[in-house]
Amino acid sequence: MLPQDLETTATLRDGTSIALRPIRAGDEPLLEDLFAHMSREDVRLRFFAPIRELSRTLTDRLSRLDYQREMAIIAQHNEMTVGAASYFTEPGTKSAEFAITVRSDWHGRGVGYLLLTRLIDVARDAGVDELFGIILRENRPMLAVCHDLGFVTAREPDDPTVVRVRKLLSATHAS
Repeated sequence: MLPQDLETTATLRDGTSIALRPIRAGDEPLLEDLFAHMSREDVRLRFFAPIRELSRTLTDRLSRLDYQREMAIIAQHNEMTVGAASYFTEPGTKSAEFAITVRSDWHGRGVGYLLLTRLIDVARDAGVDELFGIILRENRPMLAVCHDLGFVTAREPDDPTVVRVRKLLSATHAS
């Protein structure tokens, strides 16, 4: 399936329509703008560190994908990027780590839920068997979204500040 075939729209709980599409080379300014509209606390919760700006290396990495092994989806409303979700397949496996970012002034509207729902569908269609994420224990809204979508939660034995969530996607193992 080609990236343009994955473009769709979705409706938030409040009736707002958002466009969901795979990220493309050249979308670096959209990622930079999304980051610029995140609070320092939201940045820390997403990146596990208080970074002040996205590096060129990271924006390039997030926007120039090998669509066979990885995917990033952006959510837009009236051409404003309100969120992004990505997964990167672990080499040699069908297991992929995901991450979600939502613009701070769009929290609580269901953007993260819609992004993760779409990411699950896209990953499943791409043959990914398992999605997993590492989430700071204090990031209760993200943990709640994962719970609502059927992710299983486990403690990380080496780091009590984080939680590992995972969801099996294959038809024979779906949770």
